[in-house]
Amino acid sequence: MRSGRKSKTVNVRAQGIALFTALSVLIATLVIIQLWLVAASLDALLSDQMKVLWPAAVASFALFLINGALVLYALDFDKKVRHRGSSG
Repeated sequence: MRSGRKSKTVNVRAQGIALFTALSVLIATLVIIQLWLVAASLDALLSDQMKVLWPAAVASFALFLINGALVLYALDFDKKVRHRGSSG
């Protein structure tokens, strides 16, 4: 019976590693998109194309909120996995 509990803990940790990897790739991709938006906004600013700046700022802020939510979710999941591993 004990080996079943250990197997379940190992399975949860493996799922946690897969989840962290996927979240890290998604967060990195969104950060790269944000950097591209900053570069495009700077180019638009230097070219006196002011119409582009507000939509780019709104999109960048939305990406910032999504990244923040993903990081908080990853930290919460990590805390749950660590708590489950230490109590089992």
